[in-house]
Amino acid sequence: MNTILRAAAIYLLLLFVVRAAGRRTLGEMRTFDIVLIMLMSEAAQNAMIGDDFSLTTAALAVLTLLGLDLAFAAGKRLWKPLDRLIDGLPTILVESGRPLEDRMAWARVGLDDVMESARRSQGLESIDQIKFAILERNGDISIIPAES
Repeated sequence: MNTILRAAAIYLLLLFVVRAAGRRTLGEMRTFDIVLIMLMSEAAQNAMIGDDFSLTTAALAVLTLLGLDLAFAAGKRLWKPLDRLIDGLPTILVESGRPLEDRMAWARVGLDDVMESARRSQGLESIDQIKFAILERNGDISIIPAES
């Protein structure tokens, strides 16, 4: 129970600190995304090095992570199915002004997210003005406006 309470306290503290930093600091990530990443990295760090906090163990962990990243990057270039498995494929979320609810639910993207991207990138005001909204592999939402 102590672990649960401590994790909750740290989560709330980090949430407050990141939120107080403001939206400009966050860029495209939401507050909850950053807090989750920070907490997961700390939990993973403990699992990776255990009780050994030596410089050698830390260096070994960092070099292992770097090596894995380089190996996956090379593997993605050489074998396209690995690229699709790791980075996914673009997903059409809106087609001809009609939201594709099942795809949006699967991607955990709301209509508000699509409309925010439409306003920001194309100055569109309604869903009817969108020919295609595409969730790109990097998490951005591309908007192709309908013909006027």
